[in-house]
Amino acid sequence: MQASIASGSVPTQALPRGTTILQVLPALGHGGVERGTLQIAGAIIAAGGRALVACEHGPNVERLQRLGGEHIDLNLASKNPLTIRANGGKLADLIRRERVSLVHARSRAPAWSAKRAAAETGTPFVTTYHAAYNENGPLKRRYNSVMASGDRVIAISHYIAALIRQRYDTPAGVVRVIHRGTDLNAFNPEAIGSGRLIQLTKQWGLNEESRVVLMPARLTRLKGHAVLIGAVANLLRSRHLPNLVCVMVGADDGKGEYRRELQQYAQSLRLHPRHLVFASHCDDVPAAIHMADVVVSASIEPEGFGRTMAEAAAMGKPVVAAAHGPAGEIVVDGETGWLVPPGKPGPMAEALAKVFSMSPKERDTLAVKATYRARRLFSSELMCQRTLEVYRELLSKPA
Repeated sequence: MQASIASGSVPTQALPRGTTILQVLPALGHGGVERGTLQIAGAIIAAGGRALVACEHGPNVERLQRLGGEHIDLNLASKNPLTIRANGGKLADLIRRERVSLVHARSRAPAWSAKRAAAETGTPFVTTYHAAYNENGPLKRRYNSVMASGDRVIAISHYIAALIRQRYDTPAGVVRVIHRGTDLNAFNPEAIGSGRLIQLTKQWGLNEESRVVLMPARLTRLKGHAVLIGAVANLLRSRHLPNLVCVMVGADDGKGEYRRELQQYAQSLRLHPRHLVFASHCDDVPAAIHMADVVVSASIEPEGFGRTMAEAAAMGKPVVAAAHGPAGEIVVDGETGWLVPPGKPGPMAEALAKVFSMSPKERDTLAVKATYRARRLFSSELMCQRTLEVYRELLSKPA
């Protein structure tokens, strides 16, 4: 079961009459950018506006349409300069034809086309800076810079906002920090029925005695799966936890090479297969988090935000996370989880040991703090409200 898109996204103030917002991105897949696009589309419609999304067709186009949004099929993913230029012309035509009030770009190649179209038509231009993009040369730096060039630039964390200030000449008054939103209706322990938990328990070969360390992350090196495997091996050598199971939830590239490499690494550490489950894709992340004792974010490089950390907090679960990027904005060290040095299995094992040493009262206290903080800071409702405030700010300016 996937999270509801529009849940909690109704804004407190309507958009100006006749407002049409165009969001642009490569495709409507299943990632965080796409989820945010759908959430904002729902908020635009709830505020009385018209929501257009230009991108290639993807698995979530029907969900957009069910929300009342409109899909414009355009190949905006290409990085070819000639295609980007041509797409700029197509978007300019679209802006004029549909009387678009504001353009919101969520990815670099589409943003270059959208920036050109917005300038040509005199349309307000917003970007969302989603990640700590690598800058390994002047060309890459130039390519990335479009995400910091909007009339308003939304940073998905304070970490990203600081990165923008460090890298570019974007005026401070242009940047707005708006954290990614968590659907609090879906990520709510009280909403998880026993049937969903039983299904995952059977699917992953667990039982009622299993103590679950959950890592929800696609299988790529940057996510740090090897660090967690090393930490679990260390933990099992130092603690008697015969029912501990590390469940890694996330699809690989389809080839399985990295998964086999991780399995071989686990074998070299003499980690018994019963302690490690590769669960591939999971359609019910809320239930997966609910059945976990602890959720781990082990990325070896900083990410733009930490969606799974916020989702775990909303479910009242302790989080052990690599202490870089935005992790400290989401996890309060020693209160809602533990922050550990990136890439270090030893300190991560020590943090996991603290989790499994907690009394029921300590767990309850942590859950209350984590849930309260997530609901106050990381709701989809708050994200939508603040994004629409940015739209209203630009739309209220004299032409």
